[in-house]
Amino acid sequence: MPPTVEKSAQIEGVYIVRLQAYGDSRGYFNETYRRTWIPGVREMVQGNCSFSRAGVLRGLHYHLKQADLWTVPVGLVHAALYDFRTSSPTKGAAQSMDMGRTNPVALYIPKGVAHGFLAREDSYMSYLVDEYYDGADELGIRWNDPTLGLNWGTGTPVLSDRDAANPLLAAIPADRHPR
Repeated sequence: MPPTVEKSAQIEGVYIVRLQAYGDSRGYFNETYRRTWIPGVREMVQGNCSFSRAGVLRGLHYHLKQADLWTVPVGLVHAALYDFRTSSPTKGAAQSMDMGRTNPVALYIPKGVAHGFLAREDSYMSYLVDEYYDGADELGIRWNDPTLGLNWGTGTPVLSDRDAANPLLAAIPADRHPR
């Protein structure tokens, strides 16, 4: 049975793929990506994996050139999105969801949508991207900017120096806003 693919009701261009697990007494198997699941998007060209200890918050990040497809094969994360695209009909919309052990989904995040996650427990995230890594396209917004309307469920996450230094939305220059 193919997975269910849903368009986000909150943010234009975001897709949620409800992954199907096929298991037996040994464990389970599931597909995490098929090109046909999300029509009209570019081919994914690079795969990455990150490990985060419980309490780590990564983000918010956004890209001018790159879309992401996230899965969490081990653990549980709270993912948060903010539509930062100036030309989007859902500009300024926020969305969040748990991903992983209790909600096995793939999350497609188009370029220009800010994204981050809080590891609720030790977690691995596997993600595909449609552009090769380019450090100049690694941009960010302060995770706790009150204008974003995101509820992380914590006020004291573990942050990288880079993420702790991300600017507030209002301080981001116009040439760094995605279209």
